[in-house]
Amino acid sequence: MTDRGSDKRIRDNGFMSGVVVLSLSAVIVKIIGLVYKIPMLKLLGSEGMGYFNSAYEIYTLFCIIATTGLPVAMSVMISSEKGGAERIFRVAMRLFLLLGVVGSAVMIGFARPFSEFLGSDKTVFCIFAIAPTVFLICLSSAYRGFFQGHGRMVPTAVSQVIEALGKLLLGLLFAFIALRSGYSVDVVAAFAVLGLTLGTAVSVLYLMLSKRSSGEKATCSLGEEDDRGIAWRLMRTAIPVTLSAAVISLTKVIDMTMILRRLQDLGYESEVAFSAYGNYTTLALPLFSLAPALIASVAMPLIPSLSRAVAMNDAEGQGRVVSDALKLTSIVSMPIAVGLSLFAKPILELVFSGESEAISEAYPLLVVLGLSVTSACLITVSNAILQAYSKAYIPIISMAVGSLVKIVLAYFLIGNSEIGILGAPISTFFCDLIINAVNFYCISRVMPRTPSVSTVFLMPFTASAVAVILARVAYNALVIKFGESALLTLACVAIAAILYLPLIFIFKVVKKEEISDMPILNRLSSGKNK
Repeated sequence: MTDRGSDKRIRDNGFMSGVVVLSLSAVIVKIIGLVYKIPMLKLLGSEGMGYFNSAYEIYTLFCIIATTGLPVAMSVMISSEKGGAERIFRVAMRLFLLLGVVGSAVMIGFARPFSEFLGSDKTVFCIFAIAPTVFLICLSSAYRGFFQGHGRMVPTAVSQVIEALGKLLLGLLFAFIALRSGYSVDVVAAFAVLGLTLGTAVSVLYLMLSKRSSGEKATCSLGEEDDRGIAWRLMRTAIPVTLSAAVISLTKVIDMTMILRRLQDLGYESEVAFSAYGNYTTLALPLFSLAPALIASVAMPLIPSLSRAVAMNDAEGQGRVVSDALKLTSIVSMPIAVGLSLFAKPILELVFSGESEAISEAYPLLVVLGLSVTSACLITVSNAILQAYSKAYIPIISMAVGSLVKIVLAYFLIGNSEIGILGAPISTFFCDLIINAVNFYCISRVMPRTPSVSTVFLMPFTASAVAVILARVAYNALVIKFGESALLTLACVAIAAILYLPLIFIFKVVKKEEISDMPILNRLSSGKNK
């Protein structure tokens, strides 16, 4: 009994500690990202941000293909075979180097065709500027997979913050210099992209130094297995994960292309179409993606934690880890989802003050995107759960089906002059619903005991809805008396947060005994006892 209790505490501490560290870094990175976009929007305008973000989506596709699956495969293998960690790392690094070189070369070689495919040759300089980042992010991912396999999330967290700071400081500096030098908006956007590239280079340097000073050494070999065998095992785990992520990323690229093309089919000039896309991706999408970025911090430590419980045939442990992950997802994402939908315009005016024209175009998009926040978060976690159960092929199927629905809906909706670009978030909503329906059906078939739907989903939604609706009622009453202001928006967001905290206990989303079992509180209490 003592051993089982010790294993449980180790598992819970490892999972929750990883969540805390990565969640903190995700918050910092998202704050930096928003801080970056505000002055960058003023420097580049909506059109320039359209060029920047279109190149970034192409980069993201190559980045996901090159780096999504291998870090997961590395962390799973290293967590179960730490004695061979150095050898696994060396084999994986060779694969990463190959993928990085090929990815960057393809982006450079096909920069002009990609640009023409988007309907404007003005994106070509941004694509050139961001292409080397594919190679750099491959190196970064190799080191992150190594550290995550050892349960060390701090190097990953710090490296992500370094990338974001490089994008902020260097990107703004280069864009300002280019603008002062009289370059056109597409060239200024390319200079802004260079900040991300150089920030990633600094991040790689930090990870290299961290590994060198980490003291992690191989203590035994991997038996008679040669490097090819290790590489095959890595790829066997990585390929399904990569394919599932690549499907959704490819869909985003197709979605981007469809927005730009279909708007031009409606009679929009190229510059106007890129401006509309820029408003969508600069104002609405960053706020929408805040919660999914936080939940990625839940998914990273979830895979090795759940994998260990599955390997030990520990049904109680599996249920606990999955329930904790899903409950955390609901508690974080649902108030954000309801809040973004009900406070879309005030929040945009708070963050992007002075951009009234861009806000008027973006806030209806954010209202619809808010409805998809929790679904987007659940996709990340459900994919991770299926990967831990060695069912990584299921997300490929679910995402392919969901993406097909999204593409078809987006084509017809965006091409409708009465709907236009609003068709993009509408199609996202239905896409995410379908993906989750397939994923959770399959999860229910492989888990020994599934978590309570009421506790994990219904009660968090009820608490979120009550808190945010009451805050919105207060906002409407106060606007009549005092008028709209940033201070009023902040006050009402604070009201929602203050109401939400007791409501999650009233609706029994979190129970008192669960709070006392949380690892961080156990550490604090043990420290006091000492």
